Amino acid sequence: MPASTSWPAALLGLGLPLVLLAGACSSAPNNAPAPAGAPLSQRLLKDLEVEIGEARCSSDAQCHSLAVGAKPCGGPEGYRAWSSQGRDGQKLKALAERQAAARRAENEASGLMSNCAVEPDPGASCQAGRCGLRPRTGGAVKSAV
Repeated sequence: MPASTSWPAALLGLGLPLVLLAGACSSAPNNAPAPAGAPLSQRLLKDLEVEIGEARCSSDAQCHSLAVGAKPCGGPEGYRAWSSQGRDGQKLKALAERQAAARRAENEASGLMSNCAVEPDPGASCQAGRCGLRPRTGGAVKSAV
C-alpha cells in the first residue's frame, strides 16, 4: 500500500466493492426500473416482471410458468411464475419472446458461453394467494435398466 494511503481509506476501498457485491446478491424483489444504460434484455425482463405484477391467485389453475432469457447453448435461462387472473397471457408470452431474442443477440455479440445445462420448467402453483414456481426436486434420475 502506498505511504500516502491511510488504513481507513484502504479499508473503504476494499469494503465498498464487497458491500455492493453483497447487495447485488440480495433476493428481495426490486421494482425499480432497469437503468437506461442496461442491456435491452435486462430492460425487457424488468418490463416483464412489472407486467406479471403480484401474480395473485386463488387456485393452481390460474398459475403458469414462463420461460425467460436464453442460454448461449439454447434454451431458457430461467422461469417466472404468472397468474392468468387479470393478465393477458399472449402479451406476456410475446414480451418474454422479445426478451429472449434480445438476450440471444447479446450472447452472440459478446461470444458468451454456458454450461449447456437444460433448465427444466418447474411449473407453477398457487402458494399463499400468489403464483410461484414449484420447488425443484433434487433426486437423482433413475435408470430404466
